[in-house]
Amino acid sequence: MEIENLEIEEIQQQLEKLNQNRAELEQALVQRHQQAKLDLVQEIKDLIQNKGFESDEIVPLLGPRGPRRRRAKTDDGQRQYTKYVDPDNPENTYVRGVIPGWMKQKMQDQGYDPGSKPDREAFKANCLHVSED
Repeated sequence: MEIENLEIEEIQQQLEKLNQNRAELEQALVQRHQQAKLDLVQEIKDLIQNKGFESDEIVPLLGPRGPRRRRAKTDDGQRQYTKYVDPDNPENTYVRGVIPGWMKQKMQDQGYDPGSKPDREAFKANCLHVSED
């Protein structure tokens, strides 16, 4: 098909078809993604059962570890923030604010989305150590 030879109405029809196809593909992608999540959940449940555990014993362990450590105040009233340390390189630390490059890269390498707050919280809880300084 040569676009140069098409009439305006024909071009509009082609664009409408493309838009419809795009919408159908996006919907199919959402459905496939949802089904993949459901399949993964079933695989995890089966694995837990095959190992002799109950889901309610294991699932709580998948979330952030221990109580959340947030802004505590020191004796002089100053806020104290949790300091996270990279277990692979203790010189890499994160306290708060903009995520440093090393942390973004490590998150992506391990399948976390640096733009997602739940992913950032899970990454800090599961992949970094809390410094006691």
